[in-house]
Amino acid sequence: MAFEQIIVEKKREHVTTVTINRPNVMNAISPETTKELDTAFNEFHEDPDAWICVITGAGDRAFSAGNDLKYQSTHTPEEMRAAMEGVKGGFGGNTARFDCFKPFIAAVNGLALGGGFEVALACDIVIAAENATFGLPEHRVGLMPGAGGVHRLPRQMPYHLAMGMIMTSKRITAQEAAGYGIVNEVVPAADLMATVDKWIDEIMLGAPLSLRASKECTTMGLHMSLQEAMSTQWPGVMTMYQSEDVKEGPLAFVQKRPPQWKGR
Repeated sequence: MAFEQIIVEKKREHVTTVTINRPNVMNAISPETTKELDTAFNEFHEDPDAWICVITGAGDRAFSAGNDLKYQSTHTPEEMRAAMEGVKGGFGGNTARFDCFKPFIAAVNGLALGGGFEVALACDIVIAAENATFGLPEHRVGLMPGAGGVHRLPRQMPYHLAMGMIMTSKRITAQEAAGYGIVNEVVPAADLMATVDKWIDEIMLGAPLSLRASKECTTMGLHMSLQEAMSTQWPGVMTMYQSEDVKEGPLAFVQKRPPQWKGR
């Protein structure tokens, strides 16, 4: 598929970088943008050679300002729903994507507001530039953070702080977000992608199927009791134990060499 509103790059082995490419509208996400993102993430999910996905925005002002309000202002709710027909992963292509256990990293290069913040919240790791800001301003335009914001934020930071952000539409800085535990690292804007690469280096020291098994157990077990989560037979764990990599890891350790992961 030829993309018009996003850029998909595979400059590094096993890594897919998806850039929302609408800097003239602060990388706002229309239904067409969502469809392109959804297609890109579907392809990433289905590609056995793709192990990690990085999401970022074009330019240096915004990761994404969220829902394209200009588009929505000229379309009815019914038309908006029809425009999203066939999308698997929800708004932004990832906010309702619960079956992909490969790591997602958000490289937040500026504003992450509304749906843009929700796209970042749906990622596993969030690296932010020092100029990044986060917020859920939907109430001020008659909407609500319906792409997971009202559910993920209180699960990722203390309840009262999350509700304060949700109800007042307050923006917080990257440094505040890190303090609340919703950003992993804050770096100068010029160092953002290099820092993401360092995180990727660390992640790729681990076996990809092991990482997926861990993400599956973590994300799918959150709603369970500890006893239920620990007694569940997770498909990804079984896949890991039946893989070539589960043999390669101990063998490489004994032979005192770096393991050569195959992801199978």
